[in-house]
Amino acid sequence: MDSQDSRFFKTTRLATLAVHAGQAPDPSTGAIMTPIFNSATFVQEAPGKHKGYDYSRSGNPTRTALEACLAALEGGRCGLAFSSGSGALATALHLLSPGDHVVCGDDVYGGTYRLLENVFRPSTGIDTAFVSLEKPESLAAALRPNTKMVWLETPTNPLLRVIDLAECVKVGQAARLPVWVDNTFATPILQRPLELGATAVVHSTTKYLNGHSDVVGGAIVVNDAELHAKLAYLQNAIGAVPGANDSWLVLRGIKTLELRVQRHCSNAAAVADFLASHRKVSRVLYPGRKDHPQHELARRQMRGFGGMVSFELRGGLEAAQRVVCATRLFALAESLGGVESLIESPALMTHASIPRELRLQRGLADGLVRLSVGIEDPADLVEDLDQALSLA
Repeated sequence: MDSQDSRFFKTTRLATLAVHAGQAPDPSTGAIMTPIFNSATFVQEAPGKHKGYDYSRSGNPTRTALEACLAALEGGRCGLAFSSGSGALATALHLLSPGDHVVCGDDVYGGTYRLLENVFRPSTGIDTAFVSLEKPESLAAALRPNTKMVWLETPTNPLLRVIDLAECVKVGQAARLPVWVDNTFATPILQRPLELGATAVVHSTTKYLNGHSDVVGGAIVVNDAELHAKLAYLQNAIGAVPGANDSWLVLRGIKTLELRVQRHCSNAAAVADFLASHRKVSRVLYPGRKDHPQHELARRQMRGFGGMVSFELRGGLEAAQRVVCATRLFALAESLGGVESLIESPALMTHASIPRELRLQRGLADGLVRLSVGIEDPADLVEDLDQALSLA
C-alpha cells in the first residue's frame, strides 16, 4: 500500500509516523486503535465487486494499515508484510530465475545463508557468492554477467560490521543491479537505506519493530511501483502473509519504536564499555565504540549505534557456553530486539547452519557471544554479565 494516506496528518518525523502512519481512526466506530479484522473472507456484492478485500491472503485491512506504516517509516512508497523475515526473503528470491547469481554479504543471519545455500541453490540453481562487503571494490569484483541481486545487512549479524550503503548502491547502479538491504538491526529509526538509493529494504518485524517477543513477521518496503506489483503478486501467490492478529501486534509495537531504540542504544553502549574493560573478554564488537573499524562510517550513516553487542571470550567455545548458561537477567534464547535482554552463542545457535570452517574464515570465532541488549536498568545488566563472566 502507498504510504501516503490523505486522511493522515503529513509529517516526516519518525516518532509521529510510528504512532499514526496508516492508522487513521476507524471510520465506522471512531476507534483510535486499528481494529483486528479476523476474517478469512469478505462478502461481495457481485462477482468481483467488493469493498477492496476479497480474501485475507490477498489483503486484510489490519495488514494494510501495517504495510502503510512500514512504508512511511522507511520513507518508501509501498510496504508488504510477511509471516516471517525468512518468508520475505524467500518471496524476494522468487524474482530470480534458475541460473541467476546473487552477491550476498558474508556476515549475515544464519537463516539467510541457509535459504540461499541449502534451499535455493540445490532447488533452482541460483548461485550465491558470499563476499566481505566492507570495501565496495569487493562487491564490484564479485559481480558476474549473470548477477541479478545484491543482498546485504548493515550492521551485520553477528559481527556488527558496518557496510557503506551509498558506495555499494553506486556499484549496484553502475551495473544496473538491485541492492537489497536487511535493515533489521538498525531499524528505520537509525538508518533508512532507501534514502541512500537502495532498491528495497527488508525487516524481520519479529525483532525491533514489534519489540515484545510475541510475534513472528517480516516486511519489504520499496519505492518502485513495478517492483511492488511483482512482489505483491508473489506475496499473494506464495502466501507467506501474516494474520490480522500478528499484523496488529506489530503495529502496536511500532508505536513505541523510537523510545525503545533510544534506550536500547544507551544500554548497549554501557554494556559494551563494561565488556571492553573485562580481563576475560578479548574483543568487543559495537559500532558505537571508537575502536570499532567502521566507527566513523557508522557515525555518518546511522543516527545511533543500535542495541546489539557481540564479544569474544579468551576461553573459546567452552567459556562461551558457561557464560550464556550463567546469566540470570539475560535470557538464553535466539531472536533479538525485544524489550528483554537476550544472550546466545552464534556458533551453536543462530549461525549453526554455517559450516564451522566457513564461520572461522569469516571471523566468527567459537568463543563469540551475541547480546541483544534490552531496556532494563543498565546497572542490572552489567551486574548480571559480571557474575556470569566470573565463570568463564
